[in-house]
Amino acid sequence: MDARIAVIGGVGFCLDGSPDTIETPYGSVEVQSTRLKGKKAVFIARHGENHLPPHKVNYRAVLCAVRSSGATRAISINTVGTMSYHPVGSFFLPLDYVEFTKARTNTFFDDRAVHVDMSQPYCLELLSSLRNAMSEISIQPFEGVYVCAEGPHLESPAQIRMMRQFGDVVGMTGYPEVVLAKELGLCYASLCIVTNEACGMKTEGGKLSLSEITEQMDRLSNCVKEIISRTAEKIPGERSCSCAQDGTS
Repeated sequence: MDARIAVIGGVGFCLDGSPDTIETPYGSVEVQSTRLKGKKAVFIARHGENHLPPHKVNYRAVLCAVRSSGATRAISINTVGTMSYHPVGSFFLPLDYVEFTKARTNTFFDDRAVHVDMSQPYCLELLSSLRNAMSEISIQPFEGVYVCAEGPHLESPAQIRMMRQFGDVVGMTGYPEVVLAKELGLCYASLCIVTNEACGMKTEGGKLSLSEITEQMDRLSNCVKEIISRTAEKIPGERSCSCAQDGTS
């Protein structure tokens, strides 16, 4: 396999292609080999066929599969709740992150102390390509800090009041993907879809539900595919960012 780009998808999003399996030291990963604007690509459904909850996703296997596919760039699709009154159905690009997880393996280095610099968590080159692609179809993404919660339950109003002090949107899958990608020297960026208002932020009464999230993803799936395809077309052939040098594995 000689993919140039990897797309990691979550709830309600997938790319069709030829099924394949990539073996990694952390387990096998089912992938779809496909093309985006003529460039070889691989799609990975992070939750797998059985839709594992966020804290049970084998993130190390997923990121190892990205690298084993030959891809040096990974675009992650994440659903988020807004803590900053972004419109539901809008797009958000994380520039930094804060995490409140507690049951996830978050490094490839369990047997020695390795301290990877995270001063630039998301690839600037990949972010620029995403912005340019979205501009072509008149989409202006919001940008800011992504807060990762453990899940699988949705957050309480008190948790959201706390998390609002640290970030703009909240999700459950952006970490540890971002740090594992950095350890492997991959270019990594996240395209977030605002699918709901976070708990306690709703402008109208009512409870949050999974159906809100899936309905928004179903509605925006084709738009996300268009953004990803246009982004793939704009990514330079050679990397000029520092991501490869930042990695240690």
